[in-house]
Amino acid sequence: MQLSVNGIETFVAAGGREFDSSLPTIVFLHGAGFDHTTWALHSRWFAHHGYGVLAPDLPGHGRSSGAPLPTIADMADWTAALLGAAGAAKARLVGHSMGSLIALETAARHPAKVSGLSLIGTAATMTVGPDLLKAAESNDHAAIDMVSIWGLGFQAELGGSLAPGLWMHFGAERVLENCRPGVLFNDLSACNAYQNALAAAATITVPTTLILGERDMMTPAKAGKALAAALPNARTVVLPGAGHMMMVERPDELLAALQG
Repeated sequence: MQLSVNGIETFVAAGGREFDSSLPTIVFLHGAGFDHTTWALHSRWFAHHGYGVLAPDLPGHGRSSGAPLPTIADMADWTAALLGAAGAAKARLVGHSMGSLIALETAARHPAKVSGLSLIGTAATMTVGPDLLKAAESNDHAAIDMVSIWGLGFQAELGGSLAPGLWMHFGAERVLENCRPGVLFNDLSACNAYQNALAAAATITVPTTLILGERDMMTPAKAGKALAAALPNARTVVLPGAGHMMMVERPDELLAALQG
């Protein structure tokens, strides 16, 4: 569906059912350079099990218009505005990577709008290496290669897709290649600059689940556990053998962790 959020025409997937604001709302926030398709399986399950689902393309991403928002704080305020545009009073926020920082910051800045958090592939800080930032700034395909290689766990790079005939690495690259110029650099820069995670976490009392990949090279499980320690009401689930892209690497285990 299409929503106008702060004047930005925004595409929002609803998991295959019409969004119903009278149901408990769950919002899925994608990571840097990605879009709503990240949540194809998980958004559909929740939409068919009693939830109103909102899986937006952030501004400048996927099918949404506008320029990408430059900071995590801006993205958090936009997420709160998304709820208002959809007619939802509050929501559980599910975020992957950059999306986890957006979810965390939204809960800190707009606590009345957030009922719970699920933070996937998250960390207290998301430092981005200078080589990756430089490649992304120049729209060099090497940035896409680096994100895809580091983002997927060892088994995924060997093949191992649960969908016959598909290759996870190829799929990740195709989504990133659809990014408009400058979007991946914008997102990586926003993650690199964000330093408020621990301070935000200390203020958040809603139930929070951190779902971490045992072999995540982008946001190592150790860094996620450091964030969990700062959250007053947190539980941590580590998915054995998983890298950063848990939605495709361990879809069933991730769904079970989101249900728990």
